[in-house]
Amino acid sequence: MKGSTFKRCGCRDSVTGRRLGRSCPQLRRPGGGWSRTHGHWHWQIDVPARADGTRRPLRHGPYATQADADAVLDRIRAALAVPDPTDPHTTVTTGDLIETAVKTSAPIPTPDQIRRALHLDITPTELPTMQAYLTDWLAGRKNIKKGTLRSYEGHIRLYLIPHLGHLRIDRLRPGHIDAMYDAIAERNTTIATLRASRDPAKRDQVKNQRIVGPRTLHVIHATLRKALNDAMRRHRYIDTNPALMIELPTARPPKPTIWTDQRIRTWRDTGKTPSPVMIWTPEHTGRFLDHTHHANDRLYALYHLITFTGLRRGEACGLHWDDLDLDNRTLAVRWQLVQHGWTTAIDTPKTADSEAPVALDTETVTVLRAHRTRQHRERLAAGVAWAKTGLVFSTPTGARLHPADVTDHFHHLATQAGLPPIRLHDLRHGAATMGLAAGVQMKVISSRLRHSSPHFTAKFYGDVLPELSHAAAEATAAVVPRRRGGGAQPA
Repeated sequence: MKGSTFKRCGCRDSVTGRRLGRSCPQLRRPGGGWSRTHGHWHWQIDVPARADGTRRPLRHGPYATQADADAVLDRIRAALAVPDPTDPHTTVTTGDLIETAVKTSAPIPTPDQIRRALHLDITPTELPTMQAYLTDWLAGRKNIKKGTLRSYEGHIRLYLIPHLGHLRIDRLRPGHIDAMYDAIAERNTTIATLRASRDPAKRDQVKNQRIVGPRTLHVIHATLRKALNDAMRRHRYIDTNPALMIELPTARPPKPTIWTDQRIRTWRDTGKTPSPVMIWTPEHTGRFLDHTHHANDRLYALYHLITFTGLRRGEACGLHWDDLDLDNRTLAVRWQLVQHGWTTAIDTPKTADSEAPVALDTETVTVLRAHRTRQHRERLAAGVAWAKTGLVFSTPTGARLHPADVTDHFHHLATQAGLPPIRLHDLRHGAATMGLAAGVQMKVISSRLRHSSPHFTAKFYGDVLPELSHAAAEATAAVVPRRRGGGAQPA
């Protein structure tokens, strides 16, 4: 089954009118070699016999050059090398695949496709499209959190299926994925341009559309990479993951930026914030807490707790009284209130690192005891309408707070206090920077925030507060011994 290449032409016999094919004398040069200008190249090869035992000689052409015909023959030989020659089933199946490809002008199956067909009894034409595969893959995600499932669904619906869904899964290439990201980048440019337009009608066209930032791009890519890993390892649809060959721009998270007096003046003049992540100074934080406390706000204890422990919003809203040990001044993060669309649900933390215990200071314990007394009065006032959720922070009738309402109320209080804007989550960043300014070790801060490593904490917060930089400068200068008390030059 070595196969060979040959030339034939369309010339006809002058007497009979029949095609001469391979017997045309013009196909050969006087020395016996093939003519360089006459005829077209073809190949021929015998592949394994059919299941009924009949021979299966295959021929195909024309090809522009002998090299083109030889290249197809090489692919057929590589495919024929895969099956066990002593196993009739595998050799017949391989012959069927090659014959079908030749007769339908489809690409010759690769050795990997032959192995997959023999192993799974799936021919290449039976492999799913990306749309069919991603849809089935998403439906099979049973043991993941609702938030993760919702994220997968959005990535697949908005990006992966529109750009890649038409491709058969084994034909997906890194170039297709790169083209998807190029299209997303072009769409980002269009959105930004229309938003900056002076024409209100153009701005309205993209009013509800979001620009896909570098971090979101990485998350979309992680969804595709996970789906294709499962296609490769669990289903054996593909032998390599093309998503692993893509290099995306680095997604650097914005560093926290402190609200200095100069930045506040600029913000008041322009309305623009210097960074997506802004942090109040300790003085700002004190002003916010004093304002909220003096207003006798019923959520004061919640904001106080987040300020001094760095709890996430969902963790604070999902905190149960059973998770608190006020006598020993600790709390355990066992639950979080998550938001899916507008609906909410109580769920466990996303990672085991999030479940570490958190120490409480004496003032925070006092604030929580006072809050418990206040909630007890609300429970008596509500009577039978009280919802027995066991939550530390609830509505006046004991029901769950809505996280969005907690955030909106925080912004309202901050505005009342005359403070520059920050996100509610930025109170968590403030807890870290205030701890560092107070001289708490980076490892302890990392543990309190339940970060994956102190390295992340140091990288994210290390140079935020000016007080930290000044303290480092003084400590460095103090290391060098001097004979004089000061460093001034003598007069």
